[in-house]
Amino acid sequence: MSIHTTAAAVFAGVIPAFTLHLEVWVLSLAIGLSGVYIARVIGPKVVPVGAPVVSRRQVLSFWSAVALMTLMAIWPMHDIAEQRLYSAHMFQHLVLTLVVPPLFWLSCPQWLAQLLVGTDGWLWRTVRWVGRPVAAWGIFNAFNLFSHWAPFVNAAVTNGPFHFSVHVIFVLTALIMWIPVCGPWPELRLSLPGQMVYLFLQSVVPTLPAAWLANSETVVYSSYDQPIRLWGISALDDQIASGLVMKLVEVAYLWGIIITLFFRWASRHQEADRHGLDLTERQILEWEGGDGGGLSASPVARPTTQRPDL
Repeated sequence: MSIHTTAAAVFAGVIPAFTLHLEVWVLSLAIGLSGVYIARVIGPKVVPVGAPVVSRRQVLSFWSAVALMTLMAIWPMHDIAEQRLYSAHMFQHLVLTLVVPPLFWLSCPQWLAQLLVGTDGWLWRTVRWVGRPVAAWGIFNAFNLFSHWAPFVNAAVTNGPFHFSVHVIFVLTALIMWIPVCGPWPELRLSLPGQMVYLFLQSVVPTLPAAWLANSETVVYSSYDQPIRLWGISALDDQIASGLVMKLVEVAYLWGIIITLFFRWASRHQEADRHGLDLTERQILEWEGGDGGGLSASPVARPTTQRPDL
């Protein structure tokens, strides 16, 4: 699409007109500056001399998370998702809940998590409770399923502050959901087989609203049933596309992670067998330690944590 065509579409009202979304830029800037301050000022005071404050992978994960979060919440993505296409809304939520939160966790070193939450007290007990697999999975998916209720969706896309609050809750509940997989607390992470089962169950949930939306013969959300159609996509086709985003894209993304975890688990067992080591799944998870969590750490010969309660 050429610049002239894009401009014409904007002024014709097909693509929503540019909106600054200052609150998003302020939030992203605050998070970015906080990350820089923590890494350059607080970290050197906490981490032992000679030890790295953060790794390159953690820096890359942090800025990737900030960039993706910002792109999903500003023009044109946010405005198209809010005013034109529910399928864009679903893709936006996919990135904000399944991509951004694990990147933030992978960017968080263990020393920072312990500094913020502590190792005792009510805050740590709260994190430990919500970080249990059943609780974490249930909290996120309860809100996720509730968010497909028609009055809820219609209210969110017609009320800016409410929509912003919904996104904040989505990210917070998603952060909770990812704790058993890649949270910065090793003792709250599941073993690699446990993570695979956990993510498999997570991949099942989107198929429920996806099937409902894709097979509905009427438009479910009245706020998206409007005469202004982006790229000629009808409201019903957009609704079907939103179901496909959840059923195909979201599930494929989660299964990609499951496959990655499987090959990591298999390679670690193979390496342990080659060295004649009989390791537990907890030891396999922590092989060689590291702050990356279940998605990036490699195993240790001696476990330092216990398996979390379900």
